[in-house]
Amino acid sequence: MAIDSSNIPDDSEKAERSSYFDLPSLDVSVAFPQATPASVFPPCASDYYHFDDLLTPEEQAIRMKVRACMEKEIAPIMTEYWEKAEFPFHVVPKLGALRIVGGTIKGYGCPGLSITASAIATAEVARVDASCSTFILVHSSLAMLNIALCGSEAQKQKYLPSLAQLNTVGCWALTEPDYGSDASSLKTTATKRYIVKKNAPGLTATKIQNKIGLRIVQNGDIQFKNVFVPDEDRLPGVNSFQDINKVLAVSRVMVAWQPIGVSMGAYDMCHRYLKERKQFGAPLAAFQINQQKLVEMLANIQAMTLVGWRLCKLYDKGKMTPGHASMGKAWITLKARETLALGRELLGGNGILADFLVAKAFCDLEPIYTYEGTYDINTLVAAREITGLASFKPATLNRRSRL
Repeated sequence: MAIDSSNIPDDSEKAERSSYFDLPSLDVSVAFPQATPASVFPPCASDYYHFDDLLTPEEQAIRMKVRACMEKEIAPIMTEYWEKAEFPFHVVPKLGALRIVGGTIKGYGCPGLSITASAIATAEVARVDASCSTFILVHSSLAMLNIALCGSEAQKQKYLPSLAQLNTVGCWALTEPDYGSDASSLKTTATKRYIVKKNAPGLTATKIQNKIGLRIVQNGDIQFKNVFVPDEDRLPGVNSFQDINKVLAVSRVMVAWQPIGVSMGAYDMCHRYLKERKQFGAPLAAFQINQQKLVEMLANIQAMTLVGWRLCKLYDKGKMTPGHASMGKAWITLKARETLALGRELLGGNGILADFLVAKAFCDLEPIYTYEGTYDINTLVAAREITGLASFKPATLNRRSRL
């Protein structure tokens, strides 16, 4: 296609345009003074059925401690770092001081929380920022829990105390480009599970760019080329994919609480926004259709919370199965998607601005809907348990999956 060069702006036109194109953006509180942005986080208004009454005093105290920290330290900066796709490493000591890292692990400097307390903490972090929640969850419920459940006593003594303080940050690698849901078919030649230290010769990790969700989380492509790992860093408790599934079953409970927290934050934001924002001479909260959507969001949160709470109680009693965890994670994330879509509608034009939380939360929920098992895979895990028949692979394939 021919392009008329006369229509291409020259430097003089660019110079003229720079007087307004290059101006710094207005602060959102100045550009839109009628509603408060999420940097000043709204009060919690989502516990309509008084779920807090089901918690012990210790669990209630953890909830309030985490909530206060997240609203004070993370809410004012999260939109900036989300937009830049960078992690605010300066807040890591503050997150470590919460004493929630390590969750249910007992000893080795870990908090030894009840699974309900750990779940509540996960939700409270996610209520303000899902990326920070994912950072803690991967560190605690995958990296640390892998060592706690499958590591030797020497490994626990060596690694867990530093990890519990967030003086050391743990990552966790499972899938490959060709194997996501079918993680049991990995082609990596190492057949055991190892602890690999950063800067090991042959190890490279590069940041995954262009994500639309959990942008603060620094996901990476990891490559191992003839990496030597001493036998002392091999996890002796991992001999098959079923051993990894023990870790995933517990972490899946925590992941199920992330969308509960994300939905709580979105509801809180919508609840305040609808009372502040006025159209046609009245607050948006005065219109019936908006009230209906707000109630639908709130009802979803009550149901999601109670399913999550029941998962914790089943775990406490030793009755939770992989199917329980998978169905809970699948259903809760599905309802959270519905809840965030309603919130997106309620905020209108501001529903696409990360400054008002819901757009950011909407995007952050998408990776959560997928990781720790997609919705489809988790429903198949539950279906296998209730029917006794696995349907992960087409019937024409003879090779059995280790799933």
